[in-house]
Amino acid sequence: MRHIKLFTLLLCMTLALPTMAQKGQRYGNRQRTQQRTTQSQALTPAERRVLGRHMISLQWISWDYFGSVNITKEADGRLHCVGGQESRENDDYLRIDGYITIVDADHLIFNGQIRTKVSYLFNGDECLRDGQYDFVTKEGRKYWRMQQTENCESSTDYIDIYYRK
Repeated sequence: MRHIKLFTLLLCMTLALPTMAQKGQRYGNRQRTQQRTTQSQALTPAERRVLGRHMISLQWISWDYFGSVNITKEADGRLHCVGGQESRENDDYLRIDGYITIVDADHLIFNGQIRTKVSYLFNGDECLRDGQYDFVTKEGRKYWRMQQTENCESSTDYIDIYYRK
């Protein structure tokens, strides 16, 4: 008799679990789904392409290993971009910190500071650029390249922000 009661209790609990899970979906999970949907709907297709963590490179440092930048949307709607690339061989670096305006998915305007240090350029001193710079991609490329390529020494810098994979 005790086995029958235990079996009946287990059977009732097993049958009740899907109902309890459905109630959880109807109430708690629906809110989370709505929040995710609202957040993703608030992003434009270009923002979805631009936001997140991307590789970045300065050709003087390396095209074999990359740095990274993180592009986030702040509460006020601005897109903050911060990151850089460090040399594995010496103290050369690329540092970038500022805000991005999306013209379209192929054209970004960066407004902020770009700091580079390359041991054999500009007497090994830091080159600071502060202002507005265009990052553009062209058909077939998997990155946005900074269009204002002249650095402090009048050498050509290729600063590339790569698409997320």
